Amino acid sequence: MAFDIPRNVILPVDAVDVRLDPRPHPFESGNAEAIERNWLAEKAANPALFDGTVMLLSRLVYTGDRLEGRCHAIRFATFMLWRKSQPVPSAEHAFAHAMLVSRDNALIAIRMAGHTVNAGSVYFAAGSFEPCDFVDGMADVDFNMIREVGEETGLDLNSVRRGARYYALSAERGTVIFRRYFLDADADEIAAGIRAFVATDPEPEIEGPVVIRNRNDRPEGLKPHMLPLIDWHFSGSE
Repeated sequence: MAFDIPRNVILPVDAVDVRLDPRPHPFESGNAEAIERNWLAEKAANPALFDGTVMLLSRLVYTGDRLEGRCHAIRFATFMLWRKSQPVPSAEHAFAHAMLVSRDNALIAIRMAGHTVNAGSVYFAAGSFEPCDFVDGMADVDFNMIREVGEETGLDLNSVRRGARYYALSAERGTVIFRRYFLDADADEIAAGIRAFVATDPEPEIEGPVVIRNRNDRPEGLKPHMLPLIDWHFSGSE
C-alpha cells in the first residue's frame, strides 16, 4: 500500500525518513488543465494567493516507530485542486507542528490572517514543506517547524528545549507530525511578544496568538485535528 499508517490515533515517531522524488507527482501531471482552471478561479477570489512550490506525498508508511515516505515538489495551484478533490488514492499531504508549550503549561497557537487560504483558522504555527526544508533529498522536520514558527510569530526555537521524539496523527485529509517545544516564559508574555512581532509586519501571515490553557479551551476557528492534540497534551502524555 502506498499509504499504510494507522488513522485517527496518536503514534510515537522516533525517525522521519521522507525522501524527495524528483519526478512529477502523478496527480499534477495528470490534471494540468484542471489545475490551471481552478487556479484562475482561486486567484480571482483571493488575489493575495501565491503559486509557490510545496510538497505532496505519493507514499507514507508507519513501521517500527518510523515514518517512511516519498514526496514530490508541486505547484501550490496543484495543492489547491488536490484539496478539493480528496480523497485521492495516489496523493496525501503531511505537515509539521511545533507544539509550543509555555512555562505555565499553556499551548500557544495562532489564528491565520484574513488574506490567507486558511483565514480565521486556529492551529499551531505551520506551513507545507518547501524545497528549503530538504537536506540531501530528505525532509528536515525540525527545520520546517523552526522556520515556520519564526516567520509567523518571530519566536526563535533554535535553542529551545524540545521533546525527545516526534508524534504523528494521520487522518484521510492528511498527516500532522508534531513535537513539543518548551518555552521559558509564561503564556501571556509569549503572546505579547507575538502580537508585537505581528504589528511590525505590513502583511502578516497571522492575525495573532491564541492561548489554550486547558483541554476545554475551544477557540472559534479551531481546526478539527487540533482537538486530539490538545487532549493529548493536557492528559499529561510524555
